Amino acid sequence: MPWKETCPMDERMKFMGLYLEHEWTMAALCREFGVSRKTGYKLARRYIEQGLVGLEDQSRAPHHHPNAVSAEIERAVVSARREHRTWGPKKLRAWLQRHRPDTDWPAASTIGQILSRHGLTVPRRRSRKAMVYSEPFVGCDSPNAVWSADLKGWFLTGDGLRCDPLTITDNHSRFLLRCQAVSAIDHAAIQPIFEAAFREYGLPVAIRTDNGPPFATTTVGGLSKLSIWWLRLGIIPERIEPGKPEQNGRHERMHRTLKRETATPPQRTWRAQQRAFDRFRMEYNQDRPHEAIEQQPPASLYCPSLRPYPLMLSEMSYPEGYVLRRVYDKGGIVWQNRQIYLSETLGGEIVGLRQVSDRIWDIYFGPIKLAQFDTYEFRLIHLPRKRRKTNEQKKE
Repeated sequence: MPWKETCPMDERMKFMGLYLEHEWTMAALCREFGVSRKTGYKLARRYIEQGLVGLEDQSRAPHHHPNAVSAEIERAVVSARREHRTWGPKKLRAWLQRHRPDTDWPAASTIGQILSRHGLTVPRRRSRKAMVYSEPFVGCDSPNAVWSADLKGWFLTGDGLRCDPLTITDNHSRFLLRCQAVSAIDHAAIQPIFEAAFREYGLPVAIRTDNGPPFATTTVGGLSKLSIWWLRLGIIPERIEPGKPEQNGRHERMHRTLKRETATPPQRTWRAQQRAFDRFRMEYNQDRPHEAIEQQPPASLYCPSLRPYPLMLSEMSYPEGYVLRRVYDKGGIVWQNRQIYLSETLGGEIVGLRQVSDRIWDIYFGPIKLAQFDTYEFRLIHLPRKRRKTNEQKKE
């Protein structure tokens, strides 16, 4: 309102004084003060209804907000957050939509504002992120194409016992197949857990792990008793490069959530810790929305494998033209009445040799190339310590 003087309130009072004398028409009075008749009539109406208060500046905020969140919805959002204290606005919105689809829930940004108003958020420091390394995830385009397995770093429970969580996930759906505390990290303790998972969910095409025990060794081919068993089941063991956990990033991200929700701080006893793992696994699979799969829980995408766990373990087979040798218990095979040492881990297994030149033979265990054998010098040629390709991958 363009009043002539620097104090709008004084000008408005002067305007109303002249107006109440009834000596001026509204049109002439508005021309005198340089305002529109609409403004003049509005000011007169306010003065009559409210007195001097009506001459003060009024808020321009709308009296009705068509998009305002109702108190009922706000209470539901706060209640959901208190039930799931580590979930952000996106997960809460997806969870609420799934459980109450008849309600029109606000956007994730609005839910974030509601949480902030109620003091249910903690500001996070932004960190610079490295480029996504997607190469290890090629081929994870269906359930059971690739499983990931790892031993989450050990910690002590409240009763002083060491806890090593073994976790197994399906890379496509993020379904957590196992989250089991183990008392040892050797083959004898780990294999029964995998066997139970295979019996329940069937066999995957491949299992991706790091290079530590019990998944790998430093012998030829890096094979362990566990990975040899997988190969005999028709499962390819994939190993990430040493020191590069980002190549198994989906699994590592799950570990971060697992630690925050079950072991920070650890439970009072080892058994209580396992119960916490079981609760986490149930919620993670059945209820918790996952942003990478369009805010659906992993159970909505996962289905068991069509490859059942076999009743009997068959011997390793090889293509035609391979020369077969059985590895003795001490780790050697016989070639031209002489022994070649491979690995005690392979004791009792059958390996295949394929001739590639007059003097060089490749040695395989199933699809895994273990080493080369020089028949002239009668010695093994160890392969470079890098990611080895299987026969199928080479053909591609």
